[in-house]
Amino acid sequence: MTERTDLLQTLAKHRGFLRQTVRDLTDEQAAQRTTVSALCLGGLIKHVAGTEQAWMRFAVGGAEAMNSVAVDWEGQFKMLDGETLADHLKTYEQVAAETDDLVATLDLDASHPLPQAPWFEPGASWSVRRVILHVIAETAQHAGHADIIRESLDGAKTMG
Repeated sequence: MTERTDLLQTLAKHRGFLRQTVRDLTDEQAAQRTTVSALCLGGLIKHVAGTEQAWMRFAVGGAEAMNSVAVDWEGQFKMLDGETLADHLKTYEQVAAETDDLVATLDLDASHPLPQAPWFEPGASWSVRRVILHVIAETAQHAGHADIIRESLDGAKTMG
């Protein structure tokens, strides 16, 4: 196995956990908050897709490319009027396919300076490899969040 295969298989596993967690939900259930957090399951799918897409723009073109699309910082975690879980899952599937294609071709050692933000060390750069690892971590973290929300919603568990 190659490093790229390992990275893609790990990302696919965590994407699968996240998708499995929202199986058989209505749009109303996907939009429901079940904890004190503002997070909902549909919003998590939307956020993870948007975040993965943004980081892949960064992997290709750096901070300028990443910031070329405006982010709705509040709305990205919610199901807004007219949004459906099926649409968010379809978008996530498309983003995943685009990411997989990029990971297969990008130089994993290429790096770009990070965007200026209080959570990044000033002047730091990330390699494409580091970006992919970050996307894996982000996906896994939100899959865990989703599992808690789903269990609070109807008792279903992704694992266990």
